[in-house]
Amino acid sequence: MAYQVTLIPGDGSGPEVIGAAKKVVEATGINIHWEEAQAGAAMIEAYGTPLPDETIASIRKTGIALKGPITTPVGTGFRSVNVALRKTFDLYANVRPTKTYPGVITKFENIDLVIVRENTEDLYAGIERMVDEDTAESIKLFTRKGCERIIRYAFEYAVREGRKKVTAVHKANIMKCTDGMFLDIARKIAKEYPQIQFNDSIVDAMCMRLVMHPEEYDVLVCPNLYGDIISDLCAGLVGGLGLTPSANIGVDGAIFEPIHGSAPDIAGQHKINPTAAILSTALMLAHLGEGEKAAAIEKAVETVIGTGKILTPDMGGTASTEEFADAVIAAL
Repeated sequence: MAYQVTLIPGDGSGPEVIGAAKKVVEATGINIHWEEAQAGAAMIEAYGTPLPDETIASIRKTGIALKGPITTPVGTGFRSVNVALRKTFDLYANVRPTKTYPGVITKFENIDLVIVRENTEDLYAGIERMVDEDTAESIKLFTRKGCERIIRYAFEYAVREGRKKVTAVHKANIMKCTDGMFLDIARKIAKEYPQIQFNDSIVDAMCMRLVMHPEEYDVLVCPNLYGDIISDLCAGLVGGLGLTPSANIGVDGAIFEPIHGSAPDIAGQHKINPTAAILSTALMLAHLGEGEKAAAIEKAVETVIGTGKILTPDMGGTASTEEFADAVIAAL
């Protein structure tokens, strides 16, 4: 079977990690037709926008995209391309697996958890204004539909993947309307899944527990902002953003990407770690129904990291981006 996938290299070091990931996917023997499209800061001069209409049209056609990191200016300039894509395609579920790999030096072992983050609402809806020159206002938007579908997705994911526990993360003790509704819905939906253990945690306490006993957690379901923060925290527990993939899932489309930034300071130096991009392709293949190939990629990555001979500089080695990818291909 042949698949059509939109390929978006991204900014900075994005083309390097996406190029490496593409090679690994092709080495599995899966027949993929890559339709390359562009997005990012470099597109503004040519198109007047970092997200050209042609790119959106390509994703609409294929329904699947593999995307590199995109630079987002801080404080000024265009809003996040990632946020725009999530809103355009209603990619409501952001799924971020986080696990420890033997060979990566961390303070923890046996971490294997998944953050399921609501992807379209909360403060990231971007509803903000200047009330006056000294006062800025941002609206935290939760809808019942948004809460219900992300929480249900988390429980369905847990059932499908053989997970045992779902933890709802919130601040309902203070934000009783928004987070209170999120927690109330989580408790109600949890009753429909008696085979899955359920608990909840206030977000600040959750952060403390994660850095003390991360191995106790399985699936965390979070509103948008908390999920963003917690997923980066968890990435730090296992060795950094270079090891953590992500999937953005909607009803009619899906985009897969590493969660790290574009790393413009090392662009072109071929030393960025492609692991997150490669593992994102494994999530993509699993989504396409190619579970065996997805598992093979993840196992190959684990083998290469565990062997410890061919690692990129962030993992204590000297291998280039391409050399690491070639080692993964050899391990397939």
